[in-house]
Amino acid sequence: MPDPRPHLGEPLALDLLNTRWIQDGPQDLLTDVAGLGIWLTSAGLDARAHADEPTLQAVLAARTAIYDVVKHASHAALNEVLDHGRIRRTLTDAGPADIADVPATTWLPGWLAADSLLRILAEAPDRIRQCAHPDCVLFFFDTSKNGTRRWHSMATCGNRTKAARHYAKKA
Repeated sequence: MPDPRPHLGEPLALDLLNTRWIQDGPQDLLTDVAGLGIWLTSAGLDARAHADEPTLQAVLAARTAIYDVVKHASHAALNEVLDHGRIRRTLTDAGPADIADVPATTWLPGWLAADSLLRILAEAPDRIRQCAHPDCVLFFFDTSKNGTRRWHSMATCGNRTKAARHYAKKA
């Protein structure tokens, strides 16, 4: 089954947050193991993790922890997710490498998403945004040159906002 979400392609942490969206009411891809399988495939993690109930629970915990950091600057739950793994530094034939070492594979997808958030926070924390449309709950990483992007998609939320403003002026 294809990924039904309206916005894909964000860094893993934000992509996990975007498993909840509004489309004819609230939607949540992670209500069951089948949805987890869709997300794992879409995120390119299906070869590294199994879609099962323990993995679903771990991913849901990671999604909540990431949300708490992004929306409320609360980091305790994220640190609990990160406690399930570490980065192992090693030297390979190709050179230095950082390898995710997560002993309980059920935590691997959620741990990788939490690690993704750490990288974003280290590089450009001010570029994490939530769509400015009042009916949208999606997140994005602002890659615009001047850092002023407001919508997850200009084609959807941006156009709806501009159209609403236009019609409000005419009324």
